[in-house]
Amino acid sequence: MLNIFTLVNGRLVQEEIEALEDLARYAPIWVDMESPTPEERRWVRQHFGLSIPEDAMDEDIEESARFFEEDNGELHVRSDFLIDDEDEPRHVRVAFILNDRNPQLKSHGVLFSIHDEDLPVFRLLRLRARRMPGLIDDAKDVLLALFDTDVEYCADILEGVHDELESISAQVLSGQLTDDTAQQVLAAIARHEDLSGRIRRDMMDTRRAISFLMRMRLLSAEQFEDARQILRDIDSLEGHTSFLFDKINFLMDATIGFININQNKIIKIFSVASVALLPPTLIASIYGMNFQYMPELEWKLGYPFALVLMVASALVPMWYFRRRGWLR
Repeated sequence: MLNIFTLVNGRLVQEEIEALEDLARYAPIWVDMESPTPEERRWVRQHFGLSIPEDAMDEDIEESARFFEEDNGELHVRSDFLIDDEDEPRHVRVAFILNDRNPQLKSHGVLFSIHDEDLPVFRLLRLRARRMPGLIDDAKDVLLALFDTDVEYCADILEGVHDELESISAQVLSGQLTDDTAQQVLAAIARHEDLSGRIRRDMMDTRRAISFLMRMRLLSAEQFEDARQILRDIDSLEGHTSFLFDKINFLMDATIGFININQNKIIKIFSVASVALLPPTLIASIYGMNFQYMPELEWKLGYPFALVLMVASALVPMWYFRRRGWLR
């Protein structure tokens, strides 16, 4: 899909491109390519003179190749954006190309973005830029706004993680944690730990991209201050993720502790039962030896007496254990 965005009265207006001739009708500041086809790549190359690298969205490229400037003035930034999917949270690599130095190229002043999936951050920015005039002035504003929206998106996810951890904490500390509930709690904690780790990675990647833009000296004074504000927001989120990691570790340890307590209760029951049955076993062994001169051999009540004695020897230890509180 090939979408272009133009500025009309201070608002971003989206236009879908279905043919090469449509590109000549607009003067875009942002060209967004979602899973572009070879034909759409050809349109961009012919109209803007822009060659999209084949490895633009590769995940395994060297870190040093993610932020660089070409000899013709094209700035390349490859950054990861988070998708908070309940079943499969993941990062999506986005390649940005921006030419703000070479006015001779037709791509001058246009931000190009290439990615494989539709991203929540991109949808949020499009919605805001349509409703808020003056939010975007040029292509660099679009790039900064995308990173700023990404930080806000991660902040909203962290708030949701914190609320869910509070609910899990109340469940764990209630003291009524069964094995089935503990299994569900551990699964939820593991998911939140993975999501918090992805957010931290996303923030680190955004920090590196913003720092690169600031070093390239392309930003105006106002944009430079906006970039610094984004970095400050990232610092606050990193502190919050550290707090959440500590809380996750505490809940994990507490849940495992309750599981161990439940297991110890089961083991204690078996231990008490085995101890309680030792005296009856001893008595049964003695009376099963069948000595010739045992007085009980000629005693008619000897067998009932042995049975009563075995039951009493089992009940007395159980009564003693319960009185000491060992069976609670």
